[in-house]
Amino acid sequence: MDQKTHEKAELADGNTVCDGCGAVAEGAPPTWTCSVENGERRYFCDNCARRNIRAIEGRLDSSWW
Repeated sequence: MDQKTHEKAELADGNTVCDGCGAVAEGAPPTWTCSVENGERRYFCDNCARRNIRAIEGRLDSSWW
């Protein structure tokens, strides 16, 4: 299976970066939202997820919102 890794979302030091605003958190916070778009994992912090919850639930790619 040819899957992309999530190196974009996770830094070398194990921290996770929000794809919306660039916020950095240790590890993968349980309150953040994870979305798979075009085979790539994208993480969104609480604030970005709340702001775009309808688009996320509608399965729209983050490039749309």
